Amino acid sequence: MSLQRFFADLHIHIGRTRTGKAVKITGSRTLTLSNILQAAKQPKGLDIVGVIDCHSPEVILELKTLVDTGDLVPLTAGGFRYQDKVTLIPGVEVEVNDAHCLGPIHVLGYFPTLEALVAFSRWYAAKVSNLHLSTQRIRASASELQEKVKALSGMFIPAHVFTPFKSLYGKGVHRSLTEVLDPDLIDAVELGLSSDTSMADRIGELHRYTFTTNSDAHSLAKIAREYQALQLKAPDFDSVLQAFHGCGDQKVLANYGLNPLLGKYYTTTCAKCRMPAGEERCLHCGSTQKVKGVSERITELADAVPLATRPPYIHQVPLEFLPGLGPKTMAGLLDHFGTEMDILHRVPAAALAEVVKPELADMIVKAREGTLQLESGGGGKYGRVKNGQMG
Repeated sequence: MSLQRFFADLHIHIGRTRTGKAVKITGSRTLTLSNILQAAKQPKGLDIVGVIDCHSPEVILELKTLVDTGDLVPLTAGGFRYQDKVTLIPGVEVEVNDAHCLGPIHVLGYFPTLEALVAFSRWYAAKVSNLHLSTQRIRASASELQEKVKALSGMFIPAHVFTPFKSLYGKGVHRSLTEVLDPDLIDAVELGLSSDTSMADRIGELHRYTFTTNSDAHSLAKIAREYQALQLKAPDFDSVLQAFHGCGDQKVLANYGLNPLLGKYYTTTCAKCRMPAGEERCLHCGSTQKVKGVSERITELADAVPLATRPPYIHQVPLEFLPGLGPKTMAGLLDHFGTEMDILHRVPAAALAEVVKPELADMIVKAREGTLQLESGGGGKYGRVKNGQMG
């Protein structure tokens, strides 16, 4: 079987069930499983999605309904095919804060079959306060959770590992992931919005793992703000897992993500007013409390030279960040070219310039290449493209 390129975003939350019941409380009400699958197909143009929160009982019911109607077809090698266009890999995000953690961390588990997902949900129900909600704190150790996911032939990935809140390096450990997790039961590591390969690869213990870049979407619009291109035999669970372990020629071809400057937690800021923090006191409000930026935390942990064999990390600016690209203009682009993946990866610059103003077409191309001039984010505030100016 020949290898093909597939685009995948593996961290998308469910805001509400089909009946309107909350799952991810901070997620959009329109972020239902069916809407996610449809948005992944059009306008996003993704090939594979990992949808978190599929453990919730009403979401499991919706999965079963979609299978019964034929909209979702279980794949022999794991996952589900939606309308023969998008592969769904169901998953769960769990909060761990066991005796070994300095603070809570978030981790991701993915399952190949409905049977494995249901078995996990039943096990998980006895260990959390509310099975219906997303990212619940589990009454179990991180290693116990890892072992359960792997016993169900699942995939285990620490989530957004550098963010200041509820992440492995940002909150959970002094220096090493081995303080909390079994390193042999990790299938990949999710970087998060405020870091990239060159930053994370300065930590030697991460050299053994493939890096993933995902959106952590809390709304339909945020799907695919970060994603990866995978070289796979087929868009199914087993092939994705094999790619993360570099089996044969299956692999990550490229990571597409925000320039870390655009992430919400890149720089250290004052915890009170969110302005850039001074060394001791905030120069703006005088507070001594800080939110340590990802860049500073990685510098603290750095102990290695980045590998030369990593796939490229493309600092791609999402279309929604571009000044002047509003809903009407986006609708025109989609009408002409199909999907966001087409606009970002397949449409020549000359063709873009036939549909939108040359300045915007040029900006889209530079967004692809990561050459736009940016202002850094921090303290929970995204960075931005500087007044539409191109660098």
